[in-house]
Amino acid sequence: EVQLVESGGGLVQPGGSLRLSCAASGFAFSSYAMSWVRQAPGKGLEWISAINPVRGTYYANSVKGRFTISRDNAKDTLYLQLNSLKSEDTAMYYCAQGWGPSGPRGQGTQVTVSS
Repeated sequence: EVQLVESGGGLVQPGGSLRLSCAASGFAFSSYAMSWVRQAPGKGLEWISAINPVRGTYYANSVKGRFTISRDNAKDTLYLQLNSLKSEDTAMYYCAQGWGPSGPRGQGTQVTVSS
């Protein structure tokens, strides 16, 4: 059974940083592309980043240059470094197996950007 557990969210001021983690189990993590998606209040799911098994990375324009996705295949863990946070980054953040939001997701971790 695929299990994905996100952590690292919280309340941060505009311009601040956070590092999200996603612990994966139940599948061959190193063989899969992995993604981060988010859902802001009252809005649909938004794909924001993906990383392939050989660490090629992809970003939505809304986060490019501010967020960095990475993975540690030895620890079966996916990361998302969030820098220069803005109020519009406030959302529930989910990691997902595969390239987009249609794959299995975790329960999410809340990121709130507010002064």
